[in-house]
Amino acid sequence: MGAFTHILRDLEQIFFPNRDQHPVPSMDGPFTPNSRLDTLEVIGDPLPGADDVAEGADGALYVSAGRQVWRLDGAGYARREVVATFDGDAGALAIHPDGGLLVGVASQGVVKIDRDGHRHWLREAAGTPVACVTAIAASPDGSILLCEGSARHAPDAWLRDLMEKNRAGRLLRCGPSLEQPAVLRQGLAWPDGLMTDGTTCWLAEAWTHRVTAFAADGRRSSAPRVILPNLPGYPARLAPASGGGFWLAMFAARTHLTEFVLREDDFRNEMMRTMEPHLWVGPALATTGDCYEPMQWGGLKALGIEKPWSPPRSYGLLARFDADGTPAESLHSRVGGRHHGITSVREAAQGLIVVSRGAGRILIDRTRARA
Repeated sequence: MGAFTHILRDLEQIFFPNRDQHPVPSMDGPFTPNSRLDTLEVIGDPLPGADDVAEGADGALYVSAGRQVWRLDGAGYARREVVATFDGDAGALAIHPDGGLLVGVASQGVVKIDRDGHRHWLREAAGTPVACVTAIAASPDGSILLCEGSARHAPDAWLRDLMEKNRAGRLLRCGPSLEQPAVLRQGLAWPDGLMTDGTTCWLAEAWTHRVTAFAADGRRSSAPRVILPNLPGYPARLAPASGGGFWLAMFAARTHLTEFVLREDDFRNEMMRTMEPHLWVGPALATTGDCYEPMQWGGLKALGIEKPWSPPRSYGLLARFDADGTPAESLHSRVGGRHHGITSVREAAQGLIVVSRGAGRILIDRTRARA
């Protein structure tokens, strides 16, 4: 980083002393590290690329994984079958009030599959392709809200979007058959989580580590109100919690090293120019075991065990919050754990369902079956 950049940073701190610096918060209190995610039961065989989960009206689960959407049902969700296949990776999922299945497809758009199998596509909004759908929510009135993480990259290029420090995401609203799309918000920092009850909308932005809420009644949207301002991880999907409040999946933990790299523009740009993305200093959904993978020295193994308190490259983190945004509890998979890269969560009839994309696993906590 050049001297001018250091001077500019110092001047910003002098003239804008109240500007939010987003320091990495410590994990304590309700966020005290534990291994609860690693103790959860695994549903069936792995589903490589598992990303999101939704529950149908009949209690069946729908899981996006790779270019397919799977349906899981029966006792313990033991039965599974492929119900849809696409030309791009399937990601965000939601169930429409009329029973239709909504699926975000990388570089293709978003599709609604009716009960009779008919498909309605949204491929463009405001003259721009819909290519990076990261979250979908259906309102009780039938209108559909959806997030695009970035106008510059596909969903699997999220790390590049972070390292470029982009704010190229947007929030769209459209009709029950994905007609008449309208842009509600733009310039968002990788919006990756979305939830609505018809009157209020909650939105998670990964690169600003926050969750905001605003009124959205299908005709207008209010100025956002920050509910969670500075999270210890990168937020992903949101889901309602029994008794009020909500669950929030976080696909990686924030680290001081990544925050440092994001400030050092010269180093970061050279790293992106000269190295493969899987070797960049930054968060990951899972560790690869590559001998060149960064951040290994901090977690050197002793007696065959990787130190769980070492700086995480990948991490598993899920949290429940009260309606006012107060953290109530958290579930972790620490360094050396098995279930990292938590991208989705859902309370279902048979238990709390958690998607570990890093492990390609669907997890269940049967003690939290929805009443």
